[in-house]
Amino acid sequence: MTFWKRKDGELDDEIRAHFAIAVRERMERGEDRQTAEREARKEFGSTAQVRETVREVWGWRGLENLVQDIRYAWRGLRRSPGFAAVAIGSLALGIGANTAIFTLVYAVMLKTLPVKNPHELVELLQKYPSDPRGNGYWSRASFEHFRDNNHVFSVMSGSSTDNHAEVRIGDSEVEIMAGEYVLGNYFEVLGVQPVLGRAIGAQDKGEAAVVSWALWQARYEGNAAILGKRIVVDKKPMTIVGVAPRAFTGLRADTKTAVWLSREPGMQAGLAMFARLKEGATLEHARAEMRLLYQFTIDEEAKNSKDSQVRKMKVEVESAATGFSPPRDRFGRPLVVLMTVVAVLLAIACINMASMMLARAASRQRELAVRVGLGASRLRLIQQTMTESLMLSVTGALVGVVLAHWATAALLRIMASGRQHERVSMDIQPDAQTLLFTAGIAVLTGILFGLAPAWYAFRTAPASPLRQAGVAGETRLGRVFGSGLVVAQVAASVVLLGAAGLFVSYLSKLRNLDLGFQRENILLMRVEPEQGMDRAVRALRYKELLQRLAAIPGVRSVSIGGATPIQGAAASRMVIAEGFTERPEERRWVHLNWVAPKYFETMGTPLLRGRDFQFEDEGRAPVMIVNQALVDYYFKGVNPIGKHLQMDSNNDKGVFEIVGVVGNAKYTELRDAPPRTMYRNTFQRGYLASQFVLRTHGNPESIVGLVRRPVKELLPGARIDGILTMAEQIDGAIVPERLIAQLTGLFGALGALIAAIGLYGLLAYSVARRTSEIGIRMALGATQADVYRAVLRQALTITAVGLMVGSVLAYWGEGLAGAMVADLPVEHHLPLLFGAAVTVGLALLAAFVPARRAARVDPVQALRSE
Repeated sequence: MTFWKRKDGELDDEIRAHFAIAVRERMERGEDRQTAEREARKEFGSTAQVRETVREVWGWRGLENLVQDIRYAWRGLRRSPGFAAVAIGSLALGIGANTAIFTLVYAVMLKTLPVKNPHELVELLQKYPSDPRGNGYWSRASFEHFRDNNHVFSVMSGSSTDNHAEVRIGDSEVEIMAGEYVLGNYFEVLGVQPVLGRAIGAQDKGEAAVVSWALWQARYEGNAAILGKRIVVDKKPMTIVGVAPRAFTGLRADTKTAVWLSREPGMQAGLAMFARLKEGATLEHARAEMRLLYQFTIDEEAKNSKDSQVRKMKVEVESAATGFSPPRDRFGRPLVVLMTVVAVLLAIACINMASMMLARAASRQRELAVRVGLGASRLRLIQQTMTESLMLSVTGALVGVVLAHWATAALLRIMASGRQHERVSMDIQPDAQTLLFTAGIAVLTGILFGLAPAWYAFRTAPASPLRQAGVAGETRLGRVFGSGLVVAQVAASVVLLGAAGLFVSYLSKLRNLDLGFQRENILLMRVEPEQGMDRAVRALRYKELLQRLAAIPGVRSVSIGGATPIQGAAASRMVIAEGFTERPEERRWVHLNWVAPKYFETMGTPLLRGRDFQFEDEGRAPVMIVNQALVDYYFKGVNPIGKHLQMDSNNDKGVFEIVGVVGNAKYTELRDAPPRTMYRNTFQRGYLASQFVLRTHGNPESIVGLVRRPVKELLPGARIDGILTMAEQIDGAIVPERLIAQLTGLFGALGALIAAIGLYGLLAYSVARRTSEIGIRMALGATQADVYRAVLRQALTITAVGLMVGSVLAYWGEGLAGAMVADLPVEHHLPLLFGAAVTVGLALLAAFVPARRAARVDPVQALRSE
């Protein structure tokens, strides 16, 4: 016997006992038993009412009602599996999408570092006027000057990141890991205490290492004997002195640091500086003081640089509570855009659910009236309706969490597909904040779409079952409200589809820019040779390797480049051009690349004048090939062939004869204009490039297995550091744009599908309600074509109103998106037209089945059922 049944039995026994006492008292006063029972029953009232009153006094009635409502809702959903599947599916998509995007937003933009008082941390950056954001590459002299002369920081420290540290553990193969070379007070400033051993200290002079918790578990199986073990990083042995806490993976949100290394005193790699604010100091105080102290850095840089722009550099002080986060700069705005998009998708799902629940409530009109007739209050009906709504939203949220886990992993793969120096490596696991967000959005969703049926239950529940006229009026009002919900869905789907068209067209525009080379059928392979190999020997091996690669079937041409197009990084030098006088304030860095013969032929960059590099140049005077942009600046109106360029950099001297001019090509960013660029023969002298470029007749991926063999045979100690196609490298430069375009396209399609389902449900319900009316019309002479037109007219009317509302919202949304995403082309209306066309097509498709069902109504059967 359940708890409730036992308590009901005890309550019935008590009620019967009180009734018996009342009867006995009346009989003692002289009444006969029959009269005493009749009068006692009148005085006592309905047993059911007494039972309900006592339950309310006990305070258990609300909980009992909730249990009953849950059981009733569960039985109702089991009787309507189609409705339950559509409802839970649409909610899971909406809630799952919101959870997945929020997980990334939280990890990239909101999650604070697991360190002591993270909100006290700041990072110091410096930037050129043209840079979008500062960098953290500081000299040791600047660090010491700031540390010794500031009045706003309690402590300062710094580190330099090596995302491609060569780590050898024991006798294993060399692995590429993310490392940080840190100052001696790094862990002390952060307030991070190792879980095993000690932190790197000031006494460690480039010989101590702290490994991550993940590396400790994976390679040492959590053995405490790790302390004192030797680990080789970049060919230098280190001693492991500690293990970092599990939650701490470094200062960069996009990289999981595997090993922290003590920085050698003479190490010249740039420092990323961070500090703690003193008590009472603010960011504004720190910025004001650093602007004064930064003059030291400018003077220091100006002494060693011929760049006039150095004097225009600025210092920035930003909060480091969430760490050093390049993904925040690259993906911050795209993620905000996507969060807005998934919010609209969830709104469509809520509106669709409200429409479905409203139709479901209308079909239960008689049930509601009977419940009222049996004594149920309107509040009781609302409670039952909201319980069913919350059940659906919670179930949808549970399924959505599973979808979000898969979706988050897929999103991270997209974010990790960027260029080598921009790749994101994040380990995102569900945490309390994500689960709280999902729970909150589930409850909010259930309340939102449950309001419509709850309102209907409240309005259509008459005081007496005889008020049918009032119920009919409310039913008509419910149909109007249902149509309004579908209009809202259509409008929201137009907004999503318009956004999808906008971002997809923008991505297409980026992919079809004139880059100055032919991107198709190019395979890139970077070879990292064994350190210590003589340059002359390596050059001979490279030449032989070029011949071996050119002999592979399907290969058209092969060459070598230092920086390949859209790689995002390039060397640069100051130059002096023969016959050209340049004002100091106009001097700019000129891009420099080292390439081998046939490079321009392989890349598809046109040779405009002169000749290509030759292997015979190796023993001749230094030569150079320049692009048209350089010619237009330094040799405008003059034949540049035979002219000379002189390097004007402290670390690179020499005079070079120009022997060729090639077309402009983009080597850093897709959106930037091709810079002035000069090319040197990599076999002639100086830097020997190692990025092999192969142009194939067909799909370049088909020869990946064939290019590895000659590398291993000719350069047995070399490492192949990635093989990819040029198309993949270009896509790696536009990861944020791809992320937005792909996801808005997906969410736009889902939103339109949900809206179509909502329209179909409304029309199907309308046809079912109007079966007798349609039968009468057909009995009076209406044809099937007339019925088709009536249903389609209703669908197109709703769609047209939704299109008008959605077009206004989409037009406003395009302007907002243009303000958030740089260079977004919002001046044309093709995306909006695309969204409208898709919406109309889906509306007609959704209306077809209900229209056909209405046209096939048998008038006789319809009238007979009425």
